[in-house]
Amino acid sequence: MKKTNHEKTLYMVQLALLVAITLLMAMTPLGYIKTPVLSVTLLTVPVAVAAILLGPVGGAVCGFAFGMTSFVNALIGTGSVLLMGLLQINPFLTFVVAVVARVLVGLFTGLIFKGLYKPEKTRPASYFVASLCCPLLNTCLFMGFLMLFFFDSPAIVSSAEKFGTNNPFKLVILMVGTQGAIEAAVCFVIASAVSRVLYGVLLKNGSIKSPVAVKDTKAAV
Repeated sequence: MKKTNHEKTLYMVQLALLVAITLLMAMTPLGYIKTPVLSVTLLTVPVAVAAILLGPVGGAVCGFAFGMTSFVNALIGTGSVLLMGLLQINPFLTFVVAVVARVLVGLFTGLIFKGLYKPEKTRPASYFVASLCCPLLNTCLFMGFLMLFFFDSPAIVSSAEKFGTNNPFKLVILMVGTQGAIEAAVCFVIASAVSRVLYGVLLKNGSIKSPVAVKDTKAAV
């Protein structure tokens, strides 16, 4: 079923609002918590909310906004030390690591929510699973691309020597550690709560449509 002009406009307004929130967080301490090498990011929260409320495409667009803030920060010298170093090696692959990975995060999170929301039994859990998967996907895809493209770079070699391992999987775990746990916990708690409340409100007033046909709005949330 095609969307009406009103539905398209409403969708674009909602998407623009979530993108604006993503950009606002990126420009304040709420978005990135700097560490010596990597940055702890809380931008997975608006990405997860967008993926749940607006679907895979909405999640991908917010993921793009998230990735671009990371890439631009590295370009202007205010990003993570790691990304700024990788820019000197290969700007294109750094773009893939910083931006493409985040687009896929939003896309996959939306697909996960959409898939889980359909069966009656998994519907309530879909918010929690999607909200947890978003930061986990962010860590896995970002670090996966990083190891794939830059495993032989000086920064990664230095980290491997520091942690005493040449195993990329073990190195990822050691490098992420507490950072990944913080990102996952924050996104899981905030995104799942916010998205479920907003989903119910928007579903009641017709601002969004449920992925499944339900007679009772309460049953959908």
